[in-house]
Amino acid sequence: MTATLTPVAPGRPTDAGRSRGSGRRRRSALTGWLYATPTAVFVLLLFVLPLLLVLQMSASDWPLLGGNRGLNLPANYTDAVSNRFFADSVAFTVKYTVLTTVILLALSLGLAMLVQESSRWKGLLRTAFLIPSALGLASASLLFYVLYSPIAGPFAELMASWGFTFLGTPDGALWSTIFLIVWRYAGFYMLLMLVGLQGIPEDVYEAARIDGASRWQTFTGVTLPLLRPTLALTTVLCVTGSLLAFEQFYILTKGGPDNSTITIVQLIYSVAFQGPNDLGVAGALSVIVLLALVVINIAQIRAFNRKAED
Repeated sequence: MTATLTPVAPGRPTDAGRSRGSGRRRRSALTGWLYATPTAVFVLLLFVLPLLLVLQMSASDWPLLGGNRGLNLPANYTDAVSNRFFADSVAFTVKYTVLTTVILLALSLGLAMLVQESSRWKGLLRTAFLIPSALGLASASLLFYVLYSPIAGPFAELMASWGFTFLGTPDGALWSTIFLIVWRYAGFYMLLMLVGLQGIPEDVYEAARIDGASRWQTFTGVTLPLLRPTLALTTVLCVTGSLLAFEQFYILTKGGPDNSTITIVQLIYSVAFQGPNDLGVAGALSVIVLLALVVINIAQIRAFNRKAED
């Protein structure tokens, strides 16, 4: 009896081929899940679970000592908004955020353009500007606290002769803290700006020069529009960090003088651990800040996208 062979159409996979392909896809999917698992666990433990706990606290009567005593809505949110420092802390945080963001973005862009234009000292300038970013914010705040000290600081006698103290007045405390933040973060944002600048094709600048554009016209008509994604990223990072400011004011000013430098995060800390010790109200304040951050960041991203489309 003669065996007959069933012809296989050209390009049509056999059962064995399909099995091997399916096995490779399963192994690839498993590898992807293995790579993603550590990040997923990290996000779950350090973001999702704390967020759920804060939401539960914001809806509960939850003293610092004693645990959850049941629902307390909407009292937690009304108490949070009616706190005597709420309006002042929001106003100060917004003022600090606007000033810090404008100064940091302008300075970091200027430093990035200086580093890019410099051919001889590029490595030295980049390193020098970036070194302060290696220092932790709490450590930098302690360093500047000593520098600003009217007793032990190196400028104590000079400042005393002028009748000026860095942290003794509301305006002095604000600008002294802004100087610290600019010194600490300008190099980091400069690096982001520098990456964005290096991503702009040289052909575009060459075309602008051929068209007779001045340096200012090239900056406003070429550099800024093509740098918009980087500006959007740095703006979101700067605004978010400024709205959540805590360490620098806690170490330098403790909210003073005369409660003039209390940020919204300091108020949350005070309500939870220093004043009424009410985690429920502190949780409500945290939820309000989170919602404000989401709204502000969405508005920023949409504004940059709208400009890009225009």
